[in-house]
Amino acid sequence: MSVKLNDRSFEYAQDLIRHGKYVIDERDDWSEHQPSTGQENAFIEKHGFSEYAHWHLGIDTDAEEDTKGRYKFPYGDFEKVHRCGVIAAESRAGQRKYEDIESACAHLHGMLEALR
Repeated sequence: MSVKLNDRSFEYAQDLIRHGKYVIDERDDWSEHQPSTGQENAFIEKHGFSEYAHWHLGIDTDAEEDTKGRYKFPYGDFEKVHRCGVIAAESRAGQRKYEDIESACAHLHGMLEALR
């Protein structure tokens, strides 16, 4: 598996935060706040995979295009950036040694912490 930072998604997340589209939630809230499989499928059906990609900080370049398996490290609910999602992505990226993704998450995390 070859996972790299989704630069477009990173920029999109920063823009969302700058425009006030974020949730300052608790660290452990991601299991409750992350989109369900049904919500993901409905979003893809309505907006397509290019928009779905905006909500994931990682891309698995070995995975087929236009599949959910191509996109890793979600951080929001298709409307807003969630602090808990950013923290979860940062932690998982660190565990898997995806330094570019971990660094991007740390930057987003810092942006959100400054708004607390």
